[in-house]
Amino acid sequence: MRNIAADEGGAGRSVPVRVDFLRVDGNETPLGLDNDGFRFSWRLAGDEQGLRSRAARIWVATDRRLLDKGEADVWDSGTFDGRSLHADYAGPRLKGASRYWWKVAVWNEAGRRSDSDPARFDTGLFPEDWEARWIWRTTDLLTNDYAYLRKEFDVSKRIAYAKLFMSAHNVAQVFVNGTSIGGFGSPAPTNPEKRKYYLAYDVTAAIQNGRNCISAIAHYLGGSGQNYVNGVPGFRLQLEAVHEDGTRQRWATDTSWETLKVMPRTAGMPYQQNRRMSAIDDYDARKLDPAWQLPGFDMSACRRAVVAGVHEDGWPMKWQEIPEGAIEKAIVPHEVTPPGTPAGTQVFDTGKIVSGWPRIRLPGIPGVTVQMRYAEELEQSGFVKHHVCNEKQERHYDRYTMRGDALETWQPDLSYKAFRYVEITGYPDLLVPGEHVEIVFAHTAVACEGRFRCSDGMLNQMFEAAVQTQKNNLLGQTVDCPHREQAQYLADSDLQAELLLYNFDSRSMLEKVLADFADSQLEDGTFPFVYPSNYEHPDFHLQIPEWDLHFCTLWWKLYWNVGDIRVLERYYDTAKRMIDYYLGTADPHTGLVPAGKGWHISDWPYPTVDHGSAFLTVHNVKLVQAARIVAEAAKRIGRPADGETYLQLAGELGRSIVRHLYDAERKRFVDCLGSEASHQGVNGLALHAGLVPETDVGAVAEYVAGMEWEARTVLSLPMLRALFEHGQPEAAFRIIARQEYPGWGYMIRQGATTLWEGWNDIESHCHAWNGYPIRLLQEYVTGIRAVSPGFAEATIRPFFPDGLRFADACVTTVRGPISVRWERIERRTGTVFRLLLDIPAAMTAVLELDLVPIVGRLSVAEAGSDQVAVIAGRDLELASGKYDLLVSGLDPSD
Repeated sequence: MRNIAADEGGAGRSVPVRVDFLRVDGNETPLGLDNDGFRFSWRLAGDEQGLRSRAARIWVATDRRLLDKGEADVWDSGTFDGRSLHADYAGPRLKGASRYWWKVAVWNEAGRRSDSDPARFDTGLFPEDWEARWIWRTTDLLTNDYAYLRKEFDVSKRIAYAKLFMSAHNVAQVFVNGTSIGGFGSPAPTNPEKRKYYLAYDVTAAIQNGRNCISAIAHYLGGSGQNYVNGVPGFRLQLEAVHEDGTRQRWATDTSWETLKVMPRTAGMPYQQNRRMSAIDDYDARKLDPAWQLPGFDMSACRRAVVAGVHEDGWPMKWQEIPEGAIEKAIVPHEVTPPGTPAGTQVFDTGKIVSGWPRIRLPGIPGVTVQMRYAEELEQSGFVKHHVCNEKQERHYDRYTMRGDALETWQPDLSYKAFRYVEITGYPDLLVPGEHVEIVFAHTAVACEGRFRCSDGMLNQMFEAAVQTQKNNLLGQTVDCPHREQAQYLADSDLQAELLLYNFDSRSMLEKVLADFADSQLEDGTFPFVYPSNYEHPDFHLQIPEWDLHFCTLWWKLYWNVGDIRVLERYYDTAKRMIDYYLGTADPHTGLVPAGKGWHISDWPYPTVDHGSAFLTVHNVKLVQAARIVAEAAKRIGRPADGETYLQLAGELGRSIVRHLYDAERKRFVDCLGSEASHQGVNGLALHAGLVPETDVGAVAEYVAGMEWEARTVLSLPMLRALFEHGQPEAAFRIIARQEYPGWGYMIRQGATTLWEGWNDIESHCHAWNGYPIRLLQEYVTGIRAVSPGFAEATIRPFFPDGLRFADACVTTVRGPISVRWERIERRTGTVFRLLLDIPAAMTAVLELDLVPIVGRLSVAEAGSDQVAVIAGRDLELASGKYDLLVSGLDPSD
């Protein structure tokens, strides 16, 4: 193995280092840290190859000016090993609702020091800091209720720092002196009995000397829907201010707060979906005086708030680390109203399915009600379907009654909708797109930083469709679809993690999935089929055992990508309890785990796997994978005895699978005990899991590659990985790139701009679990893969499919983005491959060139250099930095 950077002396030079991308628990300038144990992290940057640090030191202070003087009045870490680019805080317990500053210095291999700029973080409220009461407008428990709450207060001294902490059940929007503070869909859904999120806002600039007014619009669901926990209605707010003279002042919700007697929104409206996720927003602007959010409002329009029905011990409060919902952009739709339609009805096309809502901006006509109906598709008549996705529903609309102002603007933004088409009725004049109507594209504000491009235009369209689909399905939780269910499934989240971890800043979103399901864990260790949810309701009292096992694969993927051992520690007991349950049901005669309670799904949608007996191959194979993960996690967190136990149990189950479910004569697995069927996806999963007898690996890989594609979305992921990893990369690539039915390319060829639930054009047209082919292209075609946690070490093993002239990818990692571009260049002397690599600092990589389609030894030269490396083994060690390499065959005479 050859090391280019080391040969050129880059690893040992005194290289200047920039220290940037400072984060606390992965968050930039967090506003509400409320856990005692948190982690500082940073990145290195520079123009040279081989950048790394051997030591680091952190300072934490209450004032930035102290750091500028080299002082730390809170914590000085002392010098420590800096190779990991992170350190856990080990100073005294911090004060709640306070601001702190920190910086880090690193020393490179030559002992040269580089300092970061100072960064700040704020603490949230610790349990003893909460003084605010949960309040509401009434003691009556009403479904789809609202509360319009307000509080006036005086400020007599100049404020240096003011923080507002807010929570609600289910969501709220907060205003200071009429100005909106924060985003949408807040707080994100959780089980409030286990963990209730609150938001933190810096409102220093919003508070004025003299009289001020805080107001809030809170919304409670309470309809036993699929994607939230009922709880009880409530709103909680606490404002902490520090004056310039150092004194502090606090305002908190209590029964002195006021609530409007008459609200513009109608409580008790029906739900828009069969699964009861959001209410029809029926808004009458005539009932609301706009001055209600300002000081000096007429108090006769209000009554006192009441204490909400939260139980005496309260709900455990936790600062929400995932971003709030935010508007990405406003889209001007195209009008597609059918010819001959009477005045007062218009149909608009957004051009793609988006999450968010419409926004209208119209000259007011008193008493006119404007209705907006949503759908993915149009009827043959050209009007909007009365559906939510594939489910019939007459109530998928919102409506606004006008007050009569010169210009009225409104958007139904207390819930997310997802649609391509909107039909607007009731306004007598012509609506002009962009002037009167626009579509707001909004979702949880998780940044997309990854990239994939290649010479195949269809694959580029697939990337855009996958990203759009994924954004649509980040709605305060990682949801399966943004319209029909908006529900968080383990299997869906696990499949979405493929795209998310390589392309989005998604750690907090994926850890929320694990935390939510840990909160949901049932007494026997299993999980509800979705969560948060009202599992006790008969409509949602359902389990999917195979989905439970995706908890472990998602858990491991998150750890492997971020490299934070605390992820394994937090959810180990949850994973262990779940595995213990399933292993404990093993049949004493076969050693296999039988299908037990719940709805078993080996593949989805439209599965063709045989479930004709109690012992299902997919269920057992996934259990082996999950048990292995628990075993490895146990070893890494210091529980070696557990590790050995679960490794042994996984081995025993694996041997039972081969003994009873593997047909050695035909060299393939059967779908279930006693079945004659040998499904392609079942065998792909077993091959990926390493359960195929070693002597038969090639035969099973050929069997899977040679079959007509029958795996669906769930089993196609492990099947494609197995093909890429077991000598069949061309077959795997052809499945991803095919444009005929079935497949992703077929969707794109049909004009899809978001990815469907399955291969057929019949159900959800925006299902994010189908976005993983992009990850596979980044991982196997451009070849980017982590080989140690947190991308400390990577391999770059590009694959060059026939007909593809170039491929280019960028993958987000905790150390910084890693990018690879390869190009196929035809010359008279033969084919040359150009590789452009950018490896972030503190990462090492091995460039593996065994898939380069050149016979014999290779020569590798840096562009513009006369130096040539001859590599017999086709591997090159690379330090961090940028590389421009030319790979060609070596003349046999050389």
